[in-house]
Amino acid sequence: MKLSDLKFDENGLIPAIIQDADNGEVLMLAYMNAESLKETVSSGYTHFWSRSRKKLWKKGETSGHVQEVRHIFYDCDGDTLLIKVRQKGPGACHTGHRSCFFTDISGRETESTIFRADDVYGWGK
Repeated sequence: MKLSDLKFDENGLIPAIIQDADNGEVLMLAYMNAESLKETVSSGYTHFWSRSRKKLWKKGETSGHVQEVRHIFYDCDGDTLLIKVRQKGPGACHTGHRSCFFTDISGRETESTIFRADDVYGWGK
């Protein structure tokens, strides 16, 4: 992969679709900047740019639910990444679901939580 082939947006970000390498399930979408992408490549674990906190973060740094990178692809336009991972821990979503995509277009939750987010992140304490 050549970083120079990628098209980051006006904020220096590129969307990254995170997919389970074993079963193809889409786990989440997050944003990367050049620094987080380089850290992901060098460490073998996903790192992202938090648009709300304005800082670099390693997925799972609080929960322990890290993502081991298996493959990184970019699309034909060079403006989106697809990162295939092995999800460590029960889930990728901070809500307690395995995937961030658990609500259908009508607003109905189609999947149950698989861990208690309060227990993992200490929000209730």
